Amino acid sequence: MTAIPTAARKRAAELADQLREHDHRYYVLDDPQLDDANYDALRRELEQLEARYPELRTADSPTQRVGAPPDNAFAAVVHRQPMLSLANCFSDDELDDFLERVRKAMGTLPLFGAEPKFDGLAVSLVYEEGVLVSGATRGDGREGEDVTANLRTVGSVPLRLQGAAPPVLEVRGEVVMPRSGFAELNSRLEAQGEKTYVNPRNAAAGALRQLNPQVTAQRPLKFFAYAVGDSQGVFEGEHGLTRNNQVMAALAEWGFVVTQLRQDCADRDALLAYYQRIGELRDSLDFDIDGVVYKVDDLAVRDELGQVARAPRWAIAHKFPAEEATTRLRAVEFQVGRTGALTPVARLEPVFVGGVTVSNATLHNMDEVARKDVRVGDTVVVRRAGDVIPEVARVVLDKRPDDAAKIELPQACPVCDSPVTRIEGEAVARCTGSLSCDAQLRESLKHFASRRAMDIEGLGDKLIDQMAELGLLKSPADIYRLSEEQVAALPRMAEKSASNLIAAIRRSAQTSFARFLFALGIRDVGEVTAAQLAEDFAELPALMAADLERLQQVPDVGTVVAGRIRDFFDDEHNRAIIARLVDPDDCAIHWPTPQKPASGGPLDGQQFVITGTLEGMSRDQAKARIIAAGGKVSGSLSGKTDFLLAGEKAGSKLAKAQKLGVPVLDLAALEKMLASD
Repeated sequence: MTAIPTAARKRAAELADQLREHDHRYYVLDDPQLDDANYDALRRELEQLEARYPELRTADSPTQRVGAPPDNAFAAVVHRQPMLSLANCFSDDELDDFLERVRKAMGTLPLFGAEPKFDGLAVSLVYEEGVLVSGATRGDGREGEDVTANLRTVGSVPLRLQGAAPPVLEVRGEVVMPRSGFAELNSRLEAQGEKTYVNPRNAAAGALRQLNPQVTAQRPLKFFAYAVGDSQGVFEGEHGLTRNNQVMAALAEWGFVVTQLRQDCADRDALLAYYQRIGELRDSLDFDIDGVVYKVDDLAVRDELGQVARAPRWAIAHKFPAEEATTRLRAVEFQVGRTGALTPVARLEPVFVGGVTVSNATLHNMDEVARKDVRVGDTVVVRRAGDVIPEVARVVLDKRPDDAAKIELPQACPVCDSPVTRIEGEAVARCTGSLSCDAQLRESLKHFASRRAMDIEGLGDKLIDQMAELGLLKSPADIYRLSEEQVAALPRMAEKSASNLIAAIRRSAQTSFARFLFALGIRDVGEVTAAQLAEDFAELPALMAADLERLQQVPDVGTVVAGRIRDFFDDEHNRAIIARLVDPDDCAIHWPTPQKPASGGPLDGQQFVITGTLEGMSRDQAKARIIAAGGKVSGSLSGKTDFLLAGEKAGSKLAKAQKLGVPVLDLAALEKMLASD
């Protein structure tokens, strides 16, 4: 190993610091103080030193933005904390409903921070001791894709933080492509005879998911930071941040681009005035936005408000009006979904709206068809906002032709010819064919194999359609009976592809209880409910045997969802498929056995709710200790709650516990209970 001269080491450090400073001025401050030629000279000098002494080349070196070698695929990354979606509002009345919910929960309306809602790709960056160690897409909120190598090429993503950095920092934000850069990129692609992008958002997403980071490095991307996730030393200790406006200021100090359009808003009028102002500025900005976001500023109040399903109760996105275009409705077809629901789909003369060409749009259900009086042959207004599925918004009645035909609900399923029923009080009509209906079978198989469910890589929609048509797949259990020979015999499937698919199927058999439950496709049981059921029951037999009353003890499981779960497990066909799926001699799907405390643990069977800021322990850590000792932790307080664990700034849950007579513990009292075994 060649010894590195002290002078070379010192010069490399000087060059790296200079280049980081100039990168920050160029990409973050928009205030370059060095021309391209001099910048390139500094960079070349550092590259030469690193080539001569490879030990000088660190992960956070400014030379590493050029991109790593191509990779074959993106690894999965489980987020340190879930990346939640935001609930939307589209009108002043819907905003009023949100504010009233916050006011009712807190007793008063807190201060809000308002900021633009970027129309890009959400990502999470993790720094350890000030150095970027990983970056991931949002994905499904729980798990995303590892795009660290690509994010390193984005100039506004610091490879090393500025100033005093916390030990661990998770930063969340949006990768966007500026409009100016988007226009230049499309011009370049067109000149090269390559396919151009429809809008900046698609271009940003495509750039960030390039398997070759060197291609990403050529794309004009920009990262805006807007939140801090699971971190150490940020909300306590030296930094001790307690409000969102402090978080935004800290992010700027650490070297991130943060929006300069953020504003504190004390009441409804201020929020609506901000919405109006940003809407007027929208067309003059160099990046796409599709609304504004309102966030409670006080972080302790956020903890009090908590979340519901996959969205926080302390924030909402106020979306701008959807883009609309006019076209003609050619025909209506009925699609059959996984649960048998018949959805009327409008076939349109193609029209460009919301950044894409639209030829199909949803009509939702027959109640909506009747309410809007939509008929085949009508001129209709099509609406599209962001990634929302296009819909027929309304009919242009003065352009209705004389031969416009009314839309009728079919009496028989258009796929399997089974009777179609519509339960009184429900808007949706359903095919009664269950899995004997080819459409329901195929959609169930696609759901079962999907990434958020069993995650069988390579088993896509087209391949499932092909196998179902050939009779190879008649239930999810048949997936695990496929052989390499069967798969290789399919059109456009080589031996290597068949081998890879069978290996992916085998890998998927090792899963989690929550994923398995979600994959079963129980009506109204989404990912969040599946995770809650898995945590509450821990084992499949206990869940399958649970009665309605027991099921309703699970957070967010009401009478309707409990009934859906009970009906699913009471069905003999479903039970037979489940038996095959978990049979060690058949499909052999399995998941880790939960680590249960010894019978009679110190908190055995006790129901806890946690609120406020705990000194010296995060709420997740407290939750883990309670569960390990046999207790249960819920997000909602009721008369069935045994104890409220309350820290500083406990807020409304403390008052509610006192009103309900629920005993209140501090951390010291919990420690005594844990030690009483």
